[in-house]
Amino acid sequence: MRTGEVCALTWDDIDFENRVINIKHNVYCKTKDDKGRWYIGTPKTIDSERQVYINDTLLAALKNYKTKREYLKKQYGNKYHYYHLEDIKNKFGKVVEYRIVKIKRKSKLFKSLELLFTKKDGKYVGTDIIRYPFKIIHNELNIKNCRFYDLRGSYATGSLRQGVEIKDIADALGHSKIETTEDYYISSTEKTRKIANEIFEEVIQSDIIDRIINYKY
Repeated sequence: MRTGEVCALTWDDIDFENRVINIKHNVYCKTKDDKGRWYIGTPKTIDSERQVYINDTLLAALKNYKTKREYLKKQYGNKYHYYHLEDIKNKFGKVVEYRIVKIKRKSKLFKSLELLFTKKDGKYVGTDIIRYPFKIIHNELNIKNCRFYDLRGSYATGSLRQGVEIKDIADALGHSKIETTEDYYISSTEKTRKIANEIFEEVIQSDIIDRIINYKY
């Protein structure tokens, strides 16, 4: 998932029964004022609205994380931060996006927006939440050329190497064309090119080939 898609997730988007994540929104920031700066709109493209299946590892992690969030709500009590969506309309009165606004005190007037990724006290900081862990990655682990977005490329390359069809990878990434996946998300290295050569070597093995290359003049 793209960074904005991850940070726009709510628990309503997680279907534990059918084991899918429904990707329907994208979060982004605008000029900050007294209500904050985070907004939710549609994903990047039409094909970006999709479902991602949840494997066993992710299912266990999400269930454990949800339990943790409920525990933190109880621990922080009235100090826990809650949010709701405020409609943003254009000049014709059509809702074009939503603004994430903090509820000053928990009220039945607003439907609480159950965002997945917040600070421990529920404070929502949008995509800024990944800054600290990547500061650790860059400065303490000394992995300089690494971004959250690069995980999409790692997923694509790793899946392809294990035999997953590129169309399935493109669909999971939200690409309408497999060329986008091939050109920008599938990496090639000296190691993978050597592996490709070794695989081809195994494919072409046969008695006829063996007799030809070992023919004695």
